[in-house]
Amino acid sequence: MDMKLRTVMMTAALWAMAAPGSLSVEAGLAGWQVGTPIVTYWNGPALTDATARQMKAGGFNLVWCDEKGLGVAHRHRLRVQLTDGLLAPASLDNPEKRQALDALITRVRRHPALFDYFITDEPSAGQFAGLGRLIAYLRERDPAHLAYINLFPTYANNQQLGTSGDTVPAYREYLRRFVAEVQPALLSWDHYQFAVGRDTPDYFLNLAMIRQAAQQAGVPFLNIVQACTWTRVRRVPNPDELRYLVYTTLAYGAQGISYFVYQSGGELRGGFADPSGQPTPLYFAVKPLNRDFVAIATQLQRFRSLGVYHAGMLPPGAVPLPADCPFQFDPPVAPAEFKGSEPARGLLLGCFGRAARPGRESVPTHALVVNLDYRLPVTVGLRGPRRLQRFDAATRRWTSVGGRRAELDLPPGGGVLVRIRR
Repeated sequence: MDMKLRTVMMTAALWAMAAPGSLSVEAGLAGWQVGTPIVTYWNGPALTDATARQMKAGGFNLVWCDEKGLGVAHRHRLRVQLTDGLLAPASLDNPEKRQALDALITRVRRHPALFDYFITDEPSAGQFAGLGRLIAYLRERDPAHLAYINLFPTYANNQQLGTSGDTVPAYREYLRRFVAEVQPALLSWDHYQFAVGRDTPDYFLNLAMIRQAAQQAGVPFLNIVQACTWTRVRRVPNPDELRYLVYTTLAYGAQGISYFVYQSGGELRGGFADPSGQPTPLYFAVKPLNRDFVAIATQLQRFRSLGVYHAGMLPPGAVPLPADCPFQFDPPVAPAEFKGSEPARGLLLGCFGRAARPGRESVPTHALVVNLDYRLPVTVGLRGPRRLQRFDAATRRWTSVGGRRAELDLPPGGGVLVRIRR
């Protein structure tokens, strides 16, 4: 936790050196929308034309910078998550800071590169009231842009969360209070699953609880996943494990993904750029995955996540595939015991469809099938209620599978989106 905060502070000093940009182009101030699904990061380099080109080529579409970097981002058609020390609840209680905050909002709110204001990382529940005041203040003055706050994961302790009880009730209360007191437009959290020699068991529990809270609040969500290590007990994910993180995030219905971290250095090892800024092997691995994320999340953006089901192992938070689901594995996947420290092998099925009218039941029309084994590929049969089509994320085209049953070749940790033929 503390490492992530330190990297944000260190990077802020670098952002301040980025070249100033033009603020002359106006944008409308309608209510905030996700638009293109979000692909972003933590701990990036200073935003220059060179780093912006690298990020753009890598499939990232939301970059971090201060006000001076807006023009750089706009030149490369990137969206900005704005950082500024004035974006804090304390600014509302200090007349001079409040005036400076108002001036900042006036200067940036019509800039075409601005996407959101970064507020804080991992607040406790005791901070929610003040954050709620700030969010309401920003929304009144700039409804077009998100005020972004990232939350703790399920493995945070009670003191960090500011709630009490065991993992599930404590974290559920944490989410309930955040939604009620802050009224966010998006939910975001981080959960780092990959330890040395094992996986932590609650990755899917965290996904499930965030998905449920987001649906109840009627807002999208973004998942921050692990792309590095900063301690002896964590491992750097390999390309197949990154694919697993991307596709499991999609299957649960996310409209955003972020990686911790972009640039390595000091205690941080891994990421997508080395300390000198040169791309790492993981950068080249994540390039197609980022484009897959945007392509698939765009296809699913107008639909509702109707269910997320596991076949095989059932880790905490997992829901088994029900017999009445319109999409079924053919042949069925045999149940397997989940032991807690091993990877949760099996298959994942995310079902999506249009929200039903009152009095009617929503019917899934789309299904994202994911191979949870990030070590081995698998071929799986999926049967639907009618003739099926499959989506090619690389070309963004749908093609017929020739019938009601699709034979899907899934790489380690990978997935395929299918739909009922129109």
